[in-house]
Amino acid sequence: MRTLKKIGALLLVLVTLLIIIIGIFAYTLKPDYSGEKKLVGLQEVVNVYYDDYGIPHIYGENEKDAFRTLGYVHAQDRLWQMELLRRIASGGLSEVFGKDLIGTDKFFLSLGIADASKITASKIDVNDEGVILAKAYLDGINQFINEGPTPVEFYLTGIDKREFVLEDIYNTIGYMAFSFAMAHKTDPLLTSINANLGPQYLKDLHVGSTVDTEWIKNYNPAPKDTIQNNLTAAVIKALSVLDIPLFEGSNSWVISPEKTKNGKVIFANDPHIGFSQPSVWFEAHVETPTYSKYGYHIAGIPFPLLGHNRKLAYGLTMFENDDVDFYYEQNNPANENQYLSKNGYVDYEIVHKTIHVKDADDVQFSYKRSDHGPILNGIADQVQGDRRIAMSWVYTEMENKVIDALYGLSHSNNLAEFKKSLPKIHAPGLNIMYGDNEGNVAWFATAQLYKIPDSVNTKLIYEVNKGLSLERELLDFNENPKAINPPSNFVYSANNQPDSIAGMLYPGYYLPENRGKRIVNLLEPKDDWDISAASDMITDVISSVEPDIVSNLAKYLDVSLLSENGLKAIDSLKMWSGDYNLSSIEATVYNRWIYYLLENTFEDELDEELFNQFLSTHFMKRLIAPLSKDENSVWWDNVNTTNVSENIKDIVNLSFMEAIASLEKDFGNNVNQWRWERVHSIEHGHPIGQIAALRSFFNVGPFPIHGSREVINNLAFAYDDTGFYKTTSGPSTRRVIDFSDVENSISILPTGQSGNPLSKHYRDQAEMYVNGEFRKMMMNEEEIKKSKEILTFKPKD
Repeated sequence: MRTLKKIGALLLVLVTLLIIIIGIFAYTLKPDYSGEKKLVGLQEVVNVYYDDYGIPHIYGENEKDAFRTLGYVHAQDRLWQMELLRRIASGGLSEVFGKDLIGTDKFFLSLGIADASKITASKIDVNDEGVILAKAYLDGINQFINEGPTPVEFYLTGIDKREFVLEDIYNTIGYMAFSFAMAHKTDPLLTSINANLGPQYLKDLHVGSTVDTEWIKNYNPAPKDTIQNNLTAAVIKALSVLDIPLFEGSNSWVISPEKTKNGKVIFANDPHIGFSQPSVWFEAHVETPTYSKYGYHIAGIPFPLLGHNRKLAYGLTMFENDDVDFYYEQNNPANENQYLSKNGYVDYEIVHKTIHVKDADDVQFSYKRSDHGPILNGIADQVQGDRRIAMSWVYTEMENKVIDALYGLSHSNNLAEFKKSLPKIHAPGLNIMYGDNEGNVAWFATAQLYKIPDSVNTKLIYEVNKGLSLERELLDFNENPKAINPPSNFVYSANNQPDSIAGMLYPGYYLPENRGKRIVNLLEPKDDWDISAASDMITDVISSVEPDIVSNLAKYLDVSLLSENGLKAIDSLKMWSGDYNLSSIEATVYNRWIYYLLENTFEDELDEELFNQFLSTHFMKRLIAPLSKDENSVWWDNVNTTNVSENIKDIVNLSFMEAIASLEKDFGNNVNQWRWERVHSIEHGHPIGQIAALRSFFNVGPFPIHGSREVINNLAFAYDDTGFYKTTSGPSTRRVIDFSDVENSISILPTGQSGNPLSKHYRDQAEMYVNGEFRKMMMNEEEIKKSKEILTFKPKD
């Protein structure tokens, strides 16, 4: 017994020592929010004041020192995120996660982002002020890499840290440009529908724009100053293998002084991006004698994509324009390395790449390029077949000046200076929103647009030697959609269809009018807006369209077929305001009903695989409202039944009864238990959090959450047959800036400022976000300098 006690005591000591060692090790991996550091290349002392949410307020004597410091503090909270984002476009994920990511790496390498980044970086002017500041930012990152603690993810994946270079900045921007990817999800699918089912089926999908939806109106006054379908599967697989941010949509509105209580502009913006952990934005407030900005940074990019100071504010949403085209290529029957051009058969360019794979040999692969772009067949396993498909993408085909643009936007002092940088953004298409302390409000659609003949359908893969010519007639930026100080006294963007330009409605992958209509309905009648009302609006969860859809469908229901619960549910739905609060029963019933309506309408023609691809498209969301009143759609008939032709009434009734039965199965016969909070949840996933044992350490959540897709508080999800809606994207920040009191403007992040799971700021905003709460974006110097956590950087000899 005495021996056992000794062994037990020894084991206790060993366990205690192990816990202490682990604790000390973990402590050394935390970010430093106070103390003193020496920074190579620094000219003067820089002080970083951390507020209660871990946001750095950087005070330097010059911009170069400030951006060098920004790089360091950004890296100590987000180095793993920086590493992951720069690897996507350059085909470096397999080196971290192993052979399962080889297909994803092949796909992204074939897009040519990394090659375009290399060309751009080789041509930059090293004396350009933006480049100088970008390199200072990278120097700060690299000093942290060399001297700072290694984030725990590097230990878990076994990869080494390596320095950042300018190419990495462009690779991250390129990934951001591609992550929208709606053309890849849409065009091949529509081509397949057109080829296999016929043009009537395509027409009844209501893919094009219509005159009865809410458009973003142009206003340009006189200036005040002088693969077929399997390609879709390949893209979905490539983008879904990891929890990484995908750019989806967004809201923004800017209210003129004439409509605000205090007579100053109010600016609101909430970019909708795929949820991940860490969240996409890193907030940093930088002050020097020549630069002042409270900015939102993407990991590895020196200049903020969203920002404000006392003079102006800017933000963005996705424009959703079509900047990708697909072309069939015809191989030479006598030589598979040639394709038919307008000048006869010519050689494909053969591109060779190497992929490093964790715990395995390198993978060598090659792909072909035509004059249209990379041939996608064979790059991903899903893209097979005899017909070769090439991809043409504006982003990789034109000179890249995006960094110049971001530098210019972040350093602008007024509307005239701000506008000068906008034409430099050729892709991705962005809606840039603007407001200032002089009372100006503006919206600009930024992208390189071009003339598209009426005869060209950009939503289909072009046949050989047809479609849009590569010698395109480019539009001048002045022709892009825009509104500057319009008579409405507000501007907005919600990814919906912009008004016509250059004699055409510009083709794109626009989202339905739902959010745009709600925004306009709220803004138009009210002339006393303040920050409280704007913050209520940015968390609004009422659909302006879905009650009308219910009304359209309900008239086809045969109440004699409904159960007691079915009758209760439809009676409640008829009174529904479209509110997506946690206790809503109607929201749960509506979404179950719509899923079964879509499944019963489309799956028989498309089959299960194509139907699931259909559910991932934007046009599916736009389709629901017009479909609900389209009695004559060819899609209503179930092609799998014989001797009967189903109509809208048949499908509506079948779908509603299936929805009720599924809810009874999941939650019982008590309708009051069918609350939205039981089916709609949010969890912020970390790539390593996909390992079950590490999920609770790296992931944040899950939480039940109000809101839904295509309400202003756009907490979106994918439909599937489970009937449970795990939120995949939504507001990546909510920010409201009131120029009557800039220092008390407000914001929130979905999880926390830090990407380091050992930091106290890893998840400290998550519940506030779920509850629709805000915190101050501090800009008052006296208040900031009362911080208890100060990290001082001094020049290193």
